[in-house]
Amino acid sequence: MYNTDLPSRADLPTSAQLKRSTFFAALTALALLVTVIMPSEYAIDPTGAGRLLGLTRMGEIKTQLAAEAAADEMASASAERMTQMVPSAELMARMDRIENLLVALTAEQPASQPSPTGEAIAQDNVTVGEIAPAEALPVNPSAAPQVAEIPAEAPAQTTGRRDEMSFTLTPGQGIEVKLVMRQGAKANFSWTADGGVVNFETHGDGGGQSVSYEKGRSVPADEGAIEAAFDGNHGWFWRNRGDSDVTLTIQTEGDYIDIKRMI
Repeated sequence: MYNTDLPSRADLPTSAQLKRSTFFAALTALALLVTVIMPSEYAIDPTGAGRLLGLTRMGEIKTQLAAEAAADEMASASAERMTQMVPSAELMARMDRIENLLVALTAEQPASQPSPTGEAIAQDNVTVGEIAPAEALPVNPSAAPQVAEIPAEAPAQTTGRRDEMSFTLTPGQGIEVKLVMRQGAKANFSWTADGGVVNFETHGDGGGQSVSYEKGRSVPADEGAIEAAFDGNHGWFWRNRGDSDVTLTIQTEGDYIDIKRMI
C-alpha cells in the first residue's frame, strides 16, 4: 500500500505568505459586505454599487416589510387588549335576554292588595290575639302570582346598521377600524384612499382567536363583505407609506353591533 509523501518544509507556506493571504481574504469579505450584503439586506449603500446592481431596492423592500410586520404585531396586541376590556357579543346578548325577562316579569306582577282596616276586622268578628281560620279569608284566584315561562334560548337580535367614517393619514401613519360582530354575521364594506395609496390588512380577533382575511400593498380602494369567523372584532388596518397625506373613507352596512376606531 502506497502512502502519500509528506510535504517538505520548502513546500509549506511561510508566515509572510499566510499573513498576505489572510489580509486579502479579509479585504475581499469587507468589499462583499459593503457592496452586496449591506445594500441587499439593510438598504445601506455607502459606495453606490448596490444601487447600480439593483440590490439597494431589494434591501428597501425587506426593511419596509419588517417595519410593517412589527407595526401590525403591535396593532394586533393593542386590539387584543381592547377586546379584553369590551364585553363579548355573547355576554351582551345574554344581558339583553335577562333585561327582557325582567321587563316581562314586572309587567305580569299583580297590583298589591290593600291591607284590611280595623273596621273590616271588626265586621268579621276577628279579635286581637285570635287567628281567623283559613276558610274565613276570601281567596282571589286572580291575585295568585303568575310565573313567567323562561324560553330555553331567545333568538339573537340583529342590528342591520349603516355607518361612514373618514380619516386623514399622514405619511407613515397607521389606523385600525373594527366592527363588533357575532359569529356568522355579515357586513358589506367599501373604502377609498383619496390622494394616494395605502397598505392594508383585513383581520379579526376576539376570545383568544385571530384570523387574517386579506392583505394588500399600494391599494387605492377596496370593497367586499366580511363574514365573522367568531364572536369579536373584525375590520381593517391601513398604513400610509406615501410621501403625502391620504384621506381614507370607509362605508359599512350589515349585521354588526358597533364600529369603533382601535388605534
